Amino acid sequence: MAENARKEIDRRTFVKQAGVTMLAAGMSAQSYARILGANDRIRLGQLGCGDRSQGHVHMVTLASKQMPVEVVAVCDLWSMAREHRAAQVKKAFNVEPQSFKYSEEMLALKDLDGVMIATGDFQHAKLCAEVVKAGKDCYVEKPFANVLSEAIETRNIVRQSKQIVQMGTQHRSQPYPLAVRDIIRSGRIGKIVHVEQEWNVNEERWRFTRSDTGYSREMLMDVNMEWKQWLNGRTSHLKEDDTDWKRWLLGKPDRPFDPHVYLEFRLYKDFSSGIFDQWLSHGCDLVHLWTDEAYPESVVANGGIFAWNDGRENPDTAVTAIVYPKGFLYTYKTIFGNSYRSFSRIDGRDGTIENYGGEGASLFMVTREGGRQEFDPFDVGPAYKSLPIVGPAKDGGEIVQVPGAPAPTSLGPDDDDVVHLVNWLQSMQTRSQPNATVEHGFSHSLICIMATQSYWSGRKLYWDSKNEQIVDHPVGASTA
Repeated sequence: MAENARKEIDRRTFVKQAGVTMLAAGMSAQSYARILGANDRIRLGQLGCGDRSQGHVHMVTLASKQMPVEVVAVCDLWSMAREHRAAQVKKAFNVEPQSFKYSEEMLALKDLDGVMIATGDFQHAKLCAEVVKAGKDCYVEKPFANVLSEAIETRNIVRQSKQIVQMGTQHRSQPYPLAVRDIIRSGRIGKIVHVEQEWNVNEERWRFTRSDTGYSREMLMDVNMEWKQWLNGRTSHLKEDDTDWKRWLLGKPDRPFDPHVYLEFRLYKDFSSGIFDQWLSHGCDLVHLWTDEAYPESVVANGGIFAWNDGRENPDTAVTAIVYPKGFLYTYKTIFGNSYRSFSRIDGRDGTIENYGGEGASLFMVTREGGRQEFDPFDVGPAYKSLPIVGPAKDGGEIVQVPGAPAPTSLGPDDDDVVHLVNWLQSMQTRSQPNATVEHGFSHSLICIMATQSYWSGRKLYWDSKNEQIVDHPVGASTA
């Protein structure tokens, strides 16, 4: 009884405090009630019920320990996916969620406050536009878009709305990337001239990431199983009768039903760019956070399929080089055939910041090494003769620490970062912009789109920011 009384007091306190905030922002009691939803809770729907949606529900479960929020609806074209996610929601929140096949059915719910999108890369922007036009707030996974016209259209729809839209680029809410941004803004390492990232794995992503193939990962990694036999002979639990293939294509050219394209869309160029959409989206978003840049001047990319000749179309090895208006180069590389020491490095005229680990890693070192005082390593720089390499004391190398945050590590935080989700939920309450806005989403999408177009065309591309067009010549230069 005492515990129930305490919970009721906490609930009332939350409602009172949030209500004051809403009224101070000029919102009516009716609009405030709709934001919180029934029972003074923020009510969320899951649009797309695959692997990432499982993480979304997990994040909401964690957030519910801090504030009144719950998942009340799930939506997916595939019946099995809906059933799996509904079971997770029921276990987490002790409620039977409403289940829908089509997005418009779920979006018709009057007391639904927000929607979390975890569908295919090529579906994100169009579905985000649907959600916003239905008057719901939206959390949308990256990439925000992988077609420029869709990125522009949906960004403009969000701009003209009153909805709160958060990109799933969670590093914008994490303490260590923000601390690095502040170090750079302070001028400690001088003008940035280069940012480099190399994030690698020695595995076949994005094959075998779905449990519905009927095979265990151990079985699929058995050296006696022929890749070709597996690719052509495997079966899937996904049947065409259990979904809506034409609706899933969402405007893409019609093609025969293929469960492997449906489930492993990241490998096929009509639906994703793979490395660029999945990881460069995070990488360039960090660069934008650190440098306060938003758009490139030029982008060029290269790569190929060098490790996993399993029928995929997108590269398993890719590199892109991007020049920004402030005058620095950004290079990004991923390979799926070797996993040696992923890293990020920010090179300034007066020092360097190095990150140890792949995407999301929080172990950063800032040092004077590489600065002007070491203009030529053969003359005045340190000579290293043993491993692991530790810079000389005079360069003042130090690990970036953030008081109150978990200890830095090369492994990085889990993708299910509740801090980023709570930031969105709090922004829904206060009707203020979240940490990862639609503008940030447009910026990372533009980089990924240009890198992809450069990869497939073999051409260096340029951004015309005035006309919002990708062109094949430097902006302002003569094309004659």
